[in-house]
Amino acid sequence: MALYKSPSPLSEQARTAISATLNERLSDGLDLHSQIKVAHWNIKGPQFAALHPLFETFAVSLANHNDSIAERAVTLGGRAYGTSRHVGTHSRLPEYPQETSRDLEHVKLLAERIEVYLAGLRDSRKQVEGHQDTDTVDLFTGIITEFEKHAWFLRASLEG
Repeated sequence: MALYKSPSPLSEQARTAISATLNERLSDGLDLHSQIKVAHWNIKGPQFAALHPLFETFAVSLANHNDSIAERAVTLGGRAYGTSRHVGTHSRLPEYPQETSRDLEHVKLLAERIEVYLAGLRDSRKQVEGHQDTDTVDLFTGIITEFEKHAWFLRASLEG
């Protein structure tokens, strides 16, 4: 992939690798966003009043993070790949069972998917640390911190 001119002092080799891992996380993030929305739209049960707006909060936050990831890839001279067809073939997340309606089943499914998303973010952060790109490391760290809290909240909701 040929890179565009970038204000980054990183080497072209580093920027190519970092853009590639950013796009991997973008695919996961866009997929997770759509799965959160499916849960938000279809949730039923006693926890509806608390979880329906919570899932929307997760989705809005993730949409902003996805935008930051895409823009970082482009800032480094790469491209951002995010069509639904691209995401469908590149996301590491399992498909969401769209017939799910029960509140705590959605909680479990989203917790599992957020944990897959987090694992990808941690892998990418480690790779980016090797290129000494502290700005992208910071981006990933902020997302990890927030979504670890979301995963914790969901898992705590399942404790009984």
